[in-house]
Amino acid sequence: MQGPYIEFLQDVLITMHANIRELRERKSFANPEDLTYIEAKLTAYNELLSILRSSADEFGIDRDAIGL
Repeated sequence: MQGPYIEFLQDVLITMHANIRELRERKSFANPEDLTYIEAKLTAYNELLSILRSSADEFGIDRDAIGL
């Protein structure tokens, strides 16, 4: 798969995965107030990834090819 749309999507996914990794690392030393915020952001990111995976399946797009 090539093209600017795929490159755009891959860039977004790379950023999302990096943000998820950062949030998971921050969880280990977060105070209770921050922990709630981190958990909420992780839930939102995971929901978005789930939507993207479902859409990829519907369109017959190989998840691995785009970083899902």
